[in-house]
Amino acid sequence: MMRIWNSIVGKLWATILLLVSFVLFIVTLFLLEFLDNFHTKQAEESLQREAATISKIVNDQSGQTADSMHQIIEDILDMETNAIVVDQQGDILYSFHTSPSKEEIEDKLLSESSLYELPELGKQKMKEMILPSLTEQDVMEQFLILSYPFEQASGEQASVLMYQSLDAVHRTTKSTTNIVFLSAFIAFILTTFFAFFLSTRITLPLRKMKQAAFELSKGNFDTHLPVAQKDEIGQLATAFNQMGRQLKYNIELIKQEKEQLSSILTSMTDAVVTFNQDYSILLKNPQAELLLKKWYGYNQKSHHPLPKEVFHMLEHAISFAEEVEDELELGGQFYVISISPLYSENSIRGAVAVFRDMTEQHKLDKLRSDFIANVSHELRTPISMLQGYSEAIIDDVVSSEEERMEMVQIIHDESKRMSRLVTDLLNLARMESGYIQLNKSPLSIVEFLERIVTKFSQVAKDAKVDLSLKTDELNTLMITADEDRLEQVFTNLIDNAIRHTPDGGAVTLSVYRSTGMLDITVADTGVGIPEKDLPFVFERFYKADKARTRGKGGTGLGLAIAKNIMEAHNGSILATRGDEKGTIFICSLPFDALNT
Repeated sequence: MMRIWNSIVGKLWATILLLVSFVLFIVTLFLLEFLDNFHTKQAEESLQREAATISKIVNDQSGQTADSMHQIIEDILDMETNAIVVDQQGDILYSFHTSPSKEEIEDKLLSESSLYELPELGKQKMKEMILPSLTEQDVMEQFLILSYPFEQASGEQASVLMYQSLDAVHRTTKSTTNIVFLSAFIAFILTTFFAFFLSTRITLPLRKMKQAAFELSKGNFDTHLPVAQKDEIGQLATAFNQMGRQLKYNIELIKQEKEQLSSILTSMTDAVVTFNQDYSILLKNPQAELLLKKWYGYNQKSHHPLPKEVFHMLEHAISFAEEVEDELELGGQFYVISISPLYSENSIRGAVAVFRDMTEQHKLDKLRSDFIANVSHELRTPISMLQGYSEAIIDDVVSSEEERMEMVQIIHDESKRMSRLVTDLLNLARMESGYIQLNKSPLSIVEFLERIVTKFSQVAKDAKVDLSLKTDELNTLMITADEDRLEQVFTNLIDNAIRHTPDGGAVTLSVYRSTGMLDITVADTGVGIPEKDLPFVFERFYKADKARTRGKGGTGLGLAIAKNIMEAHNGSILATRGDEKGTIFICSLPFDALNT
């Protein structure tokens, strides 16, 4: 029931019903009043005509008998109209009344002396009185009384008192009321019929539109309404379908733009964060999420994930509507931070911050400056010696041919050292640029290492260092590699180990298998590389001898070249401290590069 009242059909039905009921009620009131007045007036006019006729008949009775006069007058009067003729003294001259309540009614009329005493010709009196019923005993009814004075043939004044029951008027009013109620019932039926008829023409399409709107709200933008009418409902359905298509297009467009923006933000190397006006984070890309996690421990403000320096920049950008850009060092990292305000019409709704990690750039700048300094330092000594000894020869400072030859030999050695340095620099640059070429071929790793050990056996003997090889019963193991490049790696490692191992020490090469890898180690018993320098041994120009002495120092590029060669073989190289003393270099090759 509540569903009907809450629907358009119920509201339309109730509205039309109330409207019809109200109109019928007003019309009934006016109609009943009009009919009551009309019938009363009609009764008055009828009584006046009948009274005039009776007065004439009474005055003309000389030509007819009393019985015939009574018969004529009774024929004139209807069933509910009666009359008496009285003189000025209240005596009844004639009575035209046959009901049982005749005497009681006549007594009531005669008691109203104003109706017949001293009548004035032409002045009629109309009055309503309560008199006994003509048809029922002990029942009082409302009567309409007319006093019609006239002059008798004898010249005396008399009055015709007409009285008629208003029950006929009431019955007419009642009939009218019944007709009105019947009309109201018919109107109710018709209203109900038309309301539910309209529901099929109006509310049914509206209900379909409601269901379609719910489907749109759920994201089903393919919802389509059939257009079966050409009126406003049909136009509304057409507009709804157009709205659905346009909404689908706009949603797809927004989705594409969102995906495009998300792809751009995700693929950016810079961290991007969007802030609300209250400094809360609205949007961030994956790089920003990682950065915020990194800053979580660094941040001293418990209520915001940003470092205080960045938070102050954000406050300034939002408060003063200015773009802020600065480079900060946060937690040992360098960032270029740019924060710009976001506007919504004329008001600021937040800010967008871009964080660019410049740590690698700073490292590259430092490497570049260190590289220039190292190359300058490495070249300055041989160039100075070349210049000094060549000037000595030119100035003929030498006193003997033996001294001259010694100077020439020094110049030759220093030039070869400069050539090695330049060659190593070029090779390293080529390797780091990805232009290293490997001529791989099957190689017996044990035979290869034995040849390298044999190559350095005399050098080790001269340095009073014990050089040995442990193969772990892998004599038949074959690998596919560039023999010349691997020889360059292990030549550098063994040469370094021998040079940095004191007299009586040992350098040991070992070959063994580990999980998925073939490991070749070069271990010495020298002073070893300090623990703090181990992460930097494969950088350019690293030297264990910080004083860079010429006696045991190389170019400082050997380990950097060795690392690039191992990585080109899909392997790796690392350095660790020995258990007691010395340094261990571990060269690893993956098993998928092995051919056993």
